[in-house]
Amino acid sequence: MKTKEINKLENFSGTVLIPVFETTAKSIVPIKFEGLEISSKVFYGKKDTYYLAEKNDNTYVFIGLGKTTDYKALKTIARRISFKEKEAFGKSVALFVPEEFSSEEVEATVSGLLLGTYNLGHFKKGEEHPFLNPDFELEILSSKDYSATIDKAIKIARAQLQTLALVDLPPNKVTPKYLANWALDKGEKYGFEVNILGLEACQIEGLGAFLAVAKGSQNEPQFVVMSYTPKETVPHLKHVGLVGKGITFDTGGLNIKTAGMVHMKCDMAGGAAVFGAMQLIADLQLPVKVTAIVPCAENAVDAKAFLPSDVIHSYSGTSIEIIDTDAEGRLVLADGISYLIKNYKPEYIVDIATLTGSSVGTFGYECGALFTNNESLSKKLQEAGDSVGERLWQLPLWDVYKQDIESDIADVKNYSGKPVAGAISAAKFLEYFTKEHTAWAHLDVAGVTFGDGEFAKSKHATAYGVHLLTKFIENL
Repeated sequence: MKTKEINKLENFSGTVLIPVFETTAKSIVPIKFEGLEISSKVFYGKKDTYYLAEKNDNTYVFIGLGKTTDYKALKTIARRISFKEKEAFGKSVALFVPEEFSSEEVEATVSGLLLGTYNLGHFKKGEEHPFLNPDFELEILSSKDYSATIDKAIKIARAQLQTLALVDLPPNKVTPKYLANWALDKGEKYGFEVNILGLEACQIEGLGAFLAVAKGSQNEPQFVVMSYTPKETVPHLKHVGLVGKGITFDTGGLNIKTAGMVHMKCDMAGGAAVFGAMQLIADLQLPVKVTAIVPCAENAVDAKAFLPSDVIHSYSGTSIEIIDTDAEGRLVLADGISYLIKNYKPEYIVDIATLTGSSVGTFGYECGALFTNNESLSKKLQEAGDSVGERLWQLPLWDVYKQDIESDIADVKNYSGKPVAGAISAAKFLEYFTKEHTAWAHLDVAGVTFGDGEFAKSKHATAYGVHLLTKFIENL
């Protein structure tokens, strides 16, 4: 998608998008634009609605914003129009920006329009996958200069498009090696360093918990470490560490899943969010140092797979009793967090993972679960999430839950064995490996990264976390 700014619509031929704040349903005053009048009986700007009208060989799309709008709603309806009205779009699209629009509202609209070009049909015969080169030009009709905002919106959408593809592609395509190569490619393109630890290097480093999960798979694990430093000198440079769960497919291991396994290609959505965020952070050249780790592995079943009741040793030296091989995400995160703290010592740590069904049972599909030992960090993450429509809500980390990870034979166990408080006990397990770091947060996003929606018939990726993590770091 290319963009340019125009002063008026003379000689324009194509589709014109007109955001409209809600009037009254019974207003006698029609909505007017460029000599076109729309009766309130037909359309009055109700939130999440839009109306198409034809005049002078142009298609006019009036977008209902409601009485007030928010980032997520605006981005979603822009994506809906771009996705569902492809025939109306043609080659040229003009966006009219109302005087009262903020830069954030322009950003949401433009990034939504670009996201609407995404097509889930990656392997359909005879189709060229379009999201890499959206085929329309967006012209901006405004009295203000929004060029910087538009540039940022396109970068946000590009990172989210990449993340959508990573999560939606099948596990025989997106293997640990595929993710490692993706990181290397994007690191070279956008300007961040990438170091990959393969099987032998992980064995030398002693990443025992990570390697235990990978034992049953023919696909070699890849421990991906990414480092971004701004090009310009920044006084009092802050350092943020990110860790994302990169399980490319999760059978459950020997504690094999009895339902929902077909969707387990999405178990790397936390890692994909970190990958997308690193692309976006480097693309925006944010003045913050970021070190990100994504342990990439497949939790498969064969004769070499790790066993329930095994005792393994993690990178930190902690011994772990395996109660359930389907509680594997916390094992790879434990080594990722330990490796990050020991070797890079960031001021802030945020890990993100599709970790537990318990978080879905608590929040459904509306927000991610947030766990942290730092109230200031909690507030910053929630504010960032609210501002971009990727919500979080905090759950407790009280010490009374420590008993859920206590083991008789090892330092800790990986699962409580109880059908209650699963998200909390998983977070307590991860907390054990933070070495009492004073600014750590864990995001359990199992319910919001992959699910049903209007943009595909089957469950599909949402790219949740990319903008949230980037916005949090940007706000620092």
